[in-house]
Amino acid sequence: MNLTCIICPLGCSLTAEICGETVTVAGNGCPRGAEYAKNECTNPVRTVTATVPCGKTRLPVKTDRPIPKAEIFSCMDRIHRLTAVAPVKIGDILDKTPWGANIVAAGNIEEA
Repeated sequence: MNLTCIICPLGCSLTAEICGETVTVAGNGCPRGAEYAKNECTNPVRTVTATVPCGKTRLPVKTDRPIPKAEIFSCMDRIHRLTAVAPVKIGDILDKTPWGANIVAAGNIEEA
């Protein structure tokens, strides 16, 4: 599997090979790149970002920790059902997900 490391700006070109339970990584410039590739092969996760309605504007939101990549569409379905009510501050929890992450405000909106 060919990957591009996204941990730092270098963007190392990684090659990961899976053999049973073992993942071998080549091309990484640091140990963090190897860990990234191993996780990407065995348990890929993502932080989800979107917006929700809040009065006449939209509030940026995100998951406060990465969720399994396979659950992104389910998470987006949850987010599309949300509406925020001003005032909202960065970090306010709008919803708790079944994947151990909260959907939180990623911006501030004062009263309308």
